[in-house]
Amino acid sequence: MEVHNKNITWYVIFLMVFFLTLPSANAETQTQKQTVNINASIVDLTEFPMSYYIDGSEKMLFEEVINQQFTPSLSKLSLGTDAMITWSKIVVRNQQNVAIKLYVHHPHAYHLKHVSFYETQQNQLLNHIDIPLHKSGEKPLMYGGTAVYPFQLAPQETKIIYVKNTSFSHQWYQLSLFDEQSSKQALVGSGKYIALLVGMMLALMIYNFFLYISARKRENIVYAFYLISGTIWVALSYGVAANFFGVFSAEVFQLNSNVLSMPSFLVIFIMLIFDTRKRYPKEHFALSLLLALLVGMFCYSLFDITAALQSASSLAATMMIVTFGVAISLWRKREPLAKYFFLGHSMFILFNMLAVFYYKGLSDFNQINSHGVGIGILLEALMMAFVLSYRIKELDRIKGKQEELKRLADTDPMTELFNRRYFEKTAQQAIHEAKENQSVISIMVIDIDHFKTINDNYGHSTGDEVIISFAKLLMKHQRDIDIVCRYGGEEFLLLLPGCDNENACKVAERIRQAASEAVLIDEQQNEVTYTVSIGVHQLELSYDTTRSAIDAADKALYHAKSSGRNQVQLTQAQFDIQAQA
Repeated sequence: MEVHNKNITWYVIFLMVFFLTLPSANAETQTQKQTVNINASIVDLTEFPMSYYIDGSEKMLFEEVINQQFTPSLSKLSLGTDAMITWSKIVVRNQQNVAIKLYVHHPHAYHLKHVSFYETQQNQLLNHIDIPLHKSGEKPLMYGGTAVYPFQLAPQETKIIYVKNTSFSHQWYQLSLFDEQSSKQALVGSGKYIALLVGMMLALMIYNFFLYISARKRENIVYAFYLISGTIWVALSYGVAANFFGVFSAEVFQLNSNVLSMPSFLVIFIMLIFDTRKRYPKEHFALSLLLALLVGMFCYSLFDITAALQSASSLAATMMIVTFGVAISLWRKREPLAKYFFLGHSMFILFNMLAVFYYKGLSDFNQINSHGVGIGILLEALMMAFVLSYRIKELDRIKGKQEELKRLADTDPMTELFNRRYFEKTAQQAIHEAKENQSVISIMVIDIDHFKTINDNYGHSTGDEVIISFAKLLMKHQRDIDIVCRYGGEEFLLLLPGCDNENACKVAERIRQAASEAVLIDEQQNEVTYTVSIGVHQLELSYDTTRSAIDAADKALYHAKSSGRNQVQLTQAQFDIQAQA
């Protein structure tokens, strides 16, 4: 019985030792899985196993943090808004027989408030570097927007690098591990794709500038503000400002309010481009409510940008739902531009939703997710530019049609000269200007002689050709300031600003002479000639009107016809004055 009890005792002791050592064994196994083993001289790791810990209290000291349970992960993380202070733990072992110098890269350090590196070995702190990105002044270990921490590993040596990341709102970052040469290459190539994106945005600004010069529309101004807001936000959020100008998000953090002003300009653009206020009142009401919310949040961001950014993702989702619904509604109502805007806006929403999921820690790290907002902004900006161009083209087409209708309303269709309606309206303006300037102005009435005989002998089509031929002759002899019209049938009027009766008679004589020398060949190969009679009158500006001037010149024309046709005659009173002179 005693022996049996001893056996039970030893069995219990064994089980206790086994279970007590099991977590340690598991922890050791887990640490081994999270270890980065270096077994080559070239190290180029943009993704590797590590672990992280979220300091919910935001007050823990380093000595406390290293004793916490870290969560295994890869070196690309997105943890949302509930991880303001996050610690990363990188275990690195040099399996080679030669020493090696390595570099931890933090390419997204530019958007953080604070970054710290802790180098340890066997729980002993070897080195500690703080980078206060929210303060102005020199920032150690910063190369552009990338924080680079160098450390050395002796042969078969293991070290643990802790990285403390303090965010303003959304916690997302990527850590990389390089040898010296790979580190230099990574720094040279950092930010080039985002610089290209910013460059395309700037190109769109230039394009929009020329569109505005040609169209002078409010939409172009709103689009310009959208591009400016988007470009500033992309430059800050993706490190262009840090990589190329040494400006960090923390130093100009207030400019991140552009993430709220940008959708505001987008909503205003939709209102203007589709004229929702007049044409689509329901959609306009929805957009107005959304705009009020965005403007309100933007104003709030001027006082507390950090709090405003924490809810920016949810507000962005609301904005996307409303604007997407409006785009669908306008498309269903057969708005011509809606399908193009819907296409661009769908791309904007798709990539922005990927970014929202990423920033909230709901999706994994990749280049599309992490740069979704920038990609979406660019694609929508391209489509907005197309919509603007298309609308300008449509407006020009409509304007051209309106001008063509106006031209047709003011033009004689056969001769393409101005018609009677246009002449009377324009002549009244010309007479008024002559009175104001105290200058002379003359008018002539011209009639084709024996026109009925031409129609009877050669046919009406030949008569039409005679009218067209004489109309072209008149256009050759008119000045730019003269107004010539077909007054009706075979009768024409010519108004001559700045021309007295003497010079008007000279012009009339040249026209009469050219007409008498003109020869037409009709369809039957007949030679057709014609002459014209012309009555000339210099207006008496003290009492003459358009109607009285035409009547006076018409009396002179009647005198020319009764005197044998193919001649020029002045009104009788002016003829007597000229004869006396």
